Formats: sequence, structure tokens, C-alpha cells
Amino acid sequence: MSEHKIALEWRRDTEDFQYASYTRDHTIIYGNDARICASAAPEYKGNADCFNPEEAFVTSLASCHMLTFLALACKKRFVVDSYRDDAVGVLGKNPEGKPAVTKVVLKPVVTFSGENVPGDDDFAQLHDKAHDMCFIANAVASCVEVVVEPVMKHSE
Repeated sequence: MSEHKIALEWRRDTEDFQYASYTRDHTIIYGNDARICASAAPEYKGNADCFNPEEAFVTSLASCHMLTFLALACKKRFVVDSYRDDAVGVLGKNPEGKPAVTKVVLKPVVTFSGENVPGDDDFAQLHDKAHDMCFIANAVASCVEVVVEPVMKHSE
């Protein structure tokens, strides 16, 4: 299989190390030294201008689903012009009562063009198969729900 590596760096920038005042901001380094500002969610004293772990989790699921969907659509010779997903992660408590992202809802809207456009059943099956084959979805215990609008949008 393959490995996927990142580096994560955090440094204290205050004289003390108190819960109320230490920075949650850190840097994620990946690829050829690309960097992302990361922090805790604002609800947990984080920086709203930085990417947080909950957003990263939802992003990884939505991105994996999209990339798998695109590969499947391409193999079926459907021409995809655009794909947008306004995904939502819900933080709650797991069965043991611990805080967890308990549900992720993916809401993909896909635009096709050309003569070979999927029907509603084919469209739903593509999403079902994409969800079934997504590496990230297969790695999590949280509920991942894919909500597909019944009417597809098509390019002119």
C-alpha cells in the first residue's frame, strides 16, 4: 500500500503555560514543505483563522468521497464539469460518552455535460460506490451520510 506523512509543529509563545493562555496555533507541513495554519476550534480556545482538526476530518471525508466519485464517473465516461460539497461534521458524544465527531453529512452537487449524463439511479449508485470505496470513510467509525439532491444540475 502507501504511506502518507505530515509533520506538525507547535511552540509555546507565552511566558507561562496556562490552559487559558497557551496558543493552540500550530503548523502542519506536508508535501514539498507546504504549510497550513492549524489550531483548535474556536469553541476550544482556538484561532478561527486557522484550520482545526474537526474541519480537517470533515475535509478528508469529503475530499476522499469526491476523488473516488470523479474516478468512478470518469471510468463510466460521464463528463463532470464541477463538484461542490458543503459538508458538515457534527460533534457529539460517542456511545462511551466521550466527545466525538459522531456524524458527517456530505452534500455533493455535481454538474455534468456531454451526451452521456447519468440518470438519477446511476447518479445515486456512483455516490454509493464512492462512499463504499473511500479509504477515509472505511477507516472511521462515525456515521458518514451522503445526501444527494434528487435533481441533478447539468451544464448548458
